[in-house]
Amino acid sequence: MSEIITDNKPKVAFICVHNSCRSQIAEALGKHLANDVFESYSAGTELKDRINPDAVRLMKEIYGIDMEATQKNKLIGEIPNPDVVITMGCNVNCPALPCKLREDWGLDDPTGKGDIVFKKTIQIIESKIIDLKNRLKK
Repeated sequence: MSEIITDNKPKVAFICVHNSCRSQIAEALGKHLANDVFESYSAGTELKDRINPDAVRLMKEIYGIDMEATQKNKLIGEIPNPDVVITMGCNVNCPALPCKLREDWGLDDPTGKGDIVFKKTIQIIESKIIDLKNRLKK
């Protein structure tokens, strides 16, 4: 990975189709775990009417983060131009966003699959956020 050198913290965009679950979890965990290294945003190519209620409930339960109070569903055009684009594994072509680094985390959508699957997805996102934080610090 090449270094990202900017005067300000890099902007990381977590992109998914509906911006209602995985990308919202990643934004929340990025703000919670890596705000000292990068700015976190999430967005989608289309929107659902709200953030996934299971994601909201479990993020509140596990981390004390109230995503409904701190985040909203956003389209890609509503966020700043990112330095890093992370697609969540949408199995779709996300629009081409200019960036210095692009990754696909290949995560299955846990929607409707129960708390065990949801918690596993949250744990994977947490570990990937920590890994990204460590790589961007270098």
